[in-house]
Amino acid sequence: MELHRLKRARRQQGVAIVEFTLTLPLLLLTLLVFGEFGRMLYQYNSLLQGSRDAARYVASRAWNATLGQVEVSPDLECMTKYVAVFGAPSAPPCSLSGMPANTTVQVAKVAGTTDHVQVTISYVFSPLIASGIPAFVGNSVALNFPLVATTVMRAL
Repeated sequence: MELHRLKRARRQQGVAIVEFTLTLPLLLLTLLVFGEFGRMLYQYNSLLQGSRDAARYVASRAWNATLGQVEVSPDLECMTKYVAVFGAPSAPPCSLSGMPANTTVQVAKVAGTTDHVQVTISYVFSPLIASGIPAFVGNSVALNFPLVATTVMRAL
């Protein structure tokens, strides 16, 4: 009776190592995908917070009381872009040098209204794992995609 159990245990000796070796790459890939998804959500949340801050900044300064409507000057637009990207406005003679190449900030008056401003930030997210999935037939699939955050606020 004991001999029969011993033979069965010997046949199963290397099975756990083989199963672990086969599933380890899949588990690591799943872990990396979850990490990249979390990183993407963090960057989107940062974009959304930046667009809110920039919209609050431009909404507090864009109202022209004499005209009774929103007026966004080029200097105010430039300083708003600095608030969106860096978190603080630049000095009054504003220039857009030093802005990240993969980030686009648009500041505009909302069409059809006289008292709303809109700030849109778009950022091209590229995963750290790979830049694309190679294709055996045809073109490869790029993993880069834009993250877009838009905020609309009423001017004060």
